[in-house]
Amino acid sequence: MPTMPQDNSQKIGKVMFFMAFVLFLGLLSWYFQNILNTRYNPNQELENIVQGSEVVLQRNYYGHYLSNGTINHQPVTFFLDTGATMVVIPEVMAKRLNLKKGHRTEVMTANGNSVAYHTRIQQLEIGSIQLFNVQALIVKNLEQILLGMSALKQMDFSQRGDVMILHQK
Repeated sequence: MPTMPQDNSQKIGKVMFFMAFVLFLGLLSWYFQNILNTRYNPNQELENIVQGSEVVLQRNYYGHYLSNGTINHQPVTFFLDTGATMVVIPEVMAKRLNLKKGHRTEVMTANGNSVAYHTRIQQLEIGSIQLFNVQALIVKNLEQILLGMSALKQMDFSQRGDVMILHQK
């Protein structure tokens, strides 16, 4: 029995089905990526309380505290690290933030010894907390900004359960 050629409406139907399937996969991927981003940084929209002088951070899915903020009015994400002596900035981000490298130093990190350069941050913000003239280090092999004690010592902070409260002194 000879096969009949498909008419145009069947071809268009198959193309439309394929396009709808690809769109569905794209939307599903976007939805789950948003869930993962929220699990990684639940503090993308900071909640300010007590006349804006306190910032309440939720611990992320991995047990860490991250916060969106700014360095010199440019948006960044901070990884709060009470074990870090200084604010530590990856070299790639330091270039984007126009931070100047100061004198060279050797530092001990969780990944071993590394070369770092001193710098100063003119203004650092987390929510409504503003810090000025913050000492920092620029390090080459780092993936995210560590908000260390050179900034945290300028705030009062406490942890209760899965919440960290930052309060400007």
